[in-house]
Amino acid sequence: MAQKTNYITREGFEKLQTELKWLWTDERPKVTEAVSVAAALGDRSENADYIYGKKRLREIDRRIRFLTKRVDDLNVVETGPRKEEDRIYFGAWVTIEDEEGERQRYQLVGPDEFDAHKGRISVDSPVGRALMGRRLGDEVVVRRPKGETVYEVIAITYDG
Repeated sequence: MAQKTNYITREGFEKLQTELKWLWTDERPKVTEAVSVAAALGDRSENADYIYGKKRLREIDRRIRFLTKRVDDLNVVETGPRKEEDRIYFGAWVTIEDEEGERQRYQLVGPDEFDAHKGRISVDSPVGRALMGRRLGDEVVVRRPKGETVYEVIAITYDG
């Protein structure tokens, strides 16, 4: 399995920290209380609330462990203006055009914060890897499972 990039935007990092805090201070205590109440009702082997609560508690604990470790490993990259604004760096918003004239706009982010619906793609993705370091006007060949596609870099911004 490929190594995940340890870069993240400030916004993405704060989102992970918010999720970790919510799980630890809100969700886990609520589920723990529900499990305690269900356990007090008697036979745990047939108590659906108890069984579901224990399962949910394991999921929460697993996510807390993952987030705690991952947050420690991440490097926050500020995504403001760059010296070379015509070059694609982490955090850039990039507009590309394919051979048919179809345009797409993406922000290059870390693997922990990608969201295709919002146009945020991982620098570890085929498109992200192909775009990193390119300049305005460059042609980029992206190798995908359905074949190669050639894009031209139309615009690069760092302000969203």
